[in-house]
Amino acid sequence: MPLDPQARTILDAMDALGLPPNHTISPEEARANQMARPRPQGPEVAKVEDRTIANGDFQVPVRIYTPAGNGPFPVLSWFHGGGWVIGNLETADCVSRQLAVGADCIVVSVDYRLAPEAKFPVPFDDCYAVTKWISQNAASINVDPSRIAVGGDSAGGNLAAGVALAAKDRGDLSIAFQLLVYPVTAVDFGSGSYKDNANGYLLTMDGMKWYWKHYLSSEADESNPYAAPLAAKDVNGQPPALVITAEFDPLRDEGEAYAKKLKDAGVPTTATRYDGMIHGFFGMSSVLDKGEQAVSQATTALKAAFAANKEAAAR
Repeated sequence: MPLDPQARTILDAMDALGLPPNHTISPEEARANQMARPRPQGPEVAKVEDRTIANGDFQVPVRIYTPAGNGPFPVLSWFHGGGWVIGNLETADCVSRQLAVGADCIVVSVDYRLAPEAKFPVPFDDCYAVTKWISQNAASINVDPSRIAVGGDSAGGNLAAGVALAAKDRGDLSIAFQLLVYPVTAVDFGSGSYKDNANGYLLTMDGMKWYWKHYLSSEADESNPYAAPLAAKDVNGQPPALVITAEFDPLRDEGEAYAKKLKDAGVPTTATRYDGMIHGFFGMSSVLDKGEQAVSQATTALKAAFAANKEAAAR
């Protein structure tokens, strides 16, 4: 279908800001420009706490959103997007609040280290360390350790899929659900969605090449499933998944390919393409009706997964 008129309005507004494409500037400039863009406000939650969680010698900043109620709550370990190069707790604040309120769960938003200062596997390791800490210290933040989900958008979806794969491989962390919002899953610029949406829809092919260049430490990383989840040889036993994609997004096909890989392995997986939408729409629910629909779908899926896990644990 054609580009959604609301998405066209967003693209025109972005163009009017006159900011240069990220791939033409430095990471520092890209981060500053991202912070210059207007950000929506999320709903009120009962409690917000900033703290740090150790990954070796480094203290990873996190923001913990707790909904109203007594708990113990299920929890979503949330990894922001931004091509592993930009993004922080502030850019993830609105969505984190929406997910906490909508899914009635604690959300731990992770401010993992960014590339190129911290290349793969450092951002991934930060995300894994925080999620494992949640499991091991659940009572301290009023969390039910049997109901831990991971999720993220774009590069954050990539990190969430990687954490889920590593949890199964390592056997030291149990994940109940994965929420993958237009995830990066492969270093492949030849897909149909890259060809169709290389330019003009917010995220570009040149932009993704720039992000990958900054993130990966070596060419060998391109086949490491924790960096490129579609390269995983075995996805049996992965947690149930919701994979959300957008029609006018270079990442559409690789997200859908990963959803198919999970489905083919017998993993309960829902894949939803939002027609007429662009990359980033999930975080634009205040101005995009389909963004609001996608957030609602995500929170409904999280609640259902958490309820199913609670029921299974009670048997």
